Amino acid sequence: MLAVAGCAGADTSALGGKPADAARLKLSATTPPARGQLDRADWLLEDEPDSLDLDTQGTSAGRVVLTNVCERLYQLQPDMSVKPFLAERARTPDSRTLVLTVRDGVTFHDGSKLTAADVLWSLKRHADPDMEQADEFGNVQKMEQTGAREVTVRFKQPDALFTKALAGDAGIVWNPRRVRAAGKEFGTPGHGDACSGPYRLKSWKSGDSLTIEAYDEYWGKQPLTRRVDFRWASDSALVNALKTGAADGAYAESPNTAAALRTTKGLKQYYGPSTASLVLIPTARGGLKDPAIRRALSLALDRQGIANSGYGGLVQPWAAPVGAGAWGYEKEHFAAAQRKLTAVAPVSPTADDLAEAKKLVKEAGAPDDPIVIGTDSSQGRTVVANATRAALQRIGLKARIKTVPPAQFEEFYSDPGARADIDALVGDWYISKSDPMGFYDNGLSDSANNWVGFKDATYDRLTHRALATLDDERRARLATDLQRRFVDAAVWIPVAQVPTALVLSDELTGPPASQAYLYYPWAAELGPRKAG
Repeated sequence: MLAVAGCAGADTSALGGKPADAARLKLSATTPPARGQLDRADWLLEDEPDSLDLDTQGTSAGRVVLTNVCERLYQLQPDMSVKPFLAERARTPDSRTLVLTVRDGVTFHDGSKLTAADVLWSLKRHADPDMEQADEFGNVQKMEQTGAREVTVRFKQPDALFTKALAGDAGIVWNPRRVRAAGKEFGTPGHGDACSGPYRLKSWKSGDSLTIEAYDEYWGKQPLTRRVDFRWASDSALVNALKTGAADGAYAESPNTAAALRTTKGLKQYYGPSTASLVLIPTARGGLKDPAIRRALSLALDRQGIANSGYGGLVQPWAAPVGAGAWGYEKEHFAAAQRKLTAVAPVSPTADDLAEAKKLVKEAGAPDDPIVIGTDSSQGRTVVANATRAALQRIGLKARIKTVPPAQFEEFYSDPGARADIDALVGDWYISKSDPMGFYDNGLSDSANNWVGFKDATYDRLTHRALATLDDERRARLATDLQRRFVDAAVWIPVAQVPTALVLSDELTGPPASQAYLYYPWAAELGPRKAG
């Protein structure tokens, strides 16, 4: 579970017109296929990667690069479904056993053959308690090589999300020989990669650029773009680089970046399914400890106003705390359930909504002290914070905003001490798994992300049941029951869903437009729009 890396962005006044309507944006998993090859592309990241060892530093910038270089046992598809990949086949002889058949004929970039022993070594490295993905292996009882091309994973309880984790960073297969040779320096500038993907790492000049190039001995289809040069810029610098043609494209982490470029000639934008959402995350400090006060705030919040003023209309008012990209299965069921939630999380509050909110406050008793809203100074979060304060004031509650520097903001997520003086955080969130159950475990009584201290034995019991339910239809029913309970209790208060935004030269096409770009080799499908 990962926090989105900020919603700071360019000034959306560059639009010069009315905001987009995210509800009417065409969300597509892919862009039109390319019609030829490309010698090289210049691509922008919003930050320089901290490391290319995703076991030790799992950042979005690192993923955007490395997903073209490294491969996983399962692969997240542009439509957010998953399929076996380096694990050519998978079978479940019983509900607590997963048997993976390792794909034959795959070589690492040093020419050595990928084996089942390499897969097992990689899984054990991911599972190390000091590594980023260790929590994905909490239900694993044993992992062993059980054949020349076979690895078997045994679970303490049935595990519905493990194969989805293998489509994320927990499924990367490393070349153990290269990792050991680099030691603690693995993943840093000056060291090669240890992977098997369509691209290999050519160079990384710290503070300047990073280059990947096509791996000629790749076991699969050769990539269309032969070389990608990555540079990094943020806010107005990123916008200017795309406007002037200094870069061919970028996946815009901030909706404001996409909004500022929406009418720029020579660029096209594509919007795709994402799990990302804007949320208010309450704490147990006092002002929002009562669920009735939290429900009242949710009823009074002007989500449409936030979308228009803070994000150029490129986020969509949303009644669930996780985006629709999480619906990797049973999409119609999840869509219908989300629509029903607008009764407690309306797009824009009506007079009846405000009357109900005021009634809840009166019955609960208004807190004496102002409700403190934590944020940074970025445009989007500032708008959300102001809208939250206005909503609280409309229903008779006192509120004030605590603004911290952007560099300090991330501490709210990781340090309980940093949250000691706030009642709600203007947050953003995404999950790596295309399954809502990758989110709703945040409501467990013992979850580190349950800041408000929500405790419900039935919720806990249903969550554990859903996580152990392998049948998609049954798990979807449990997930939407949990979703309703989570939103009714306002454990977190949903604000909007955030589509993925791909900004691309109008001469190019091909990459996925969905959140899969973090886990799928998007550069391999990048190429010219026109043949010749």
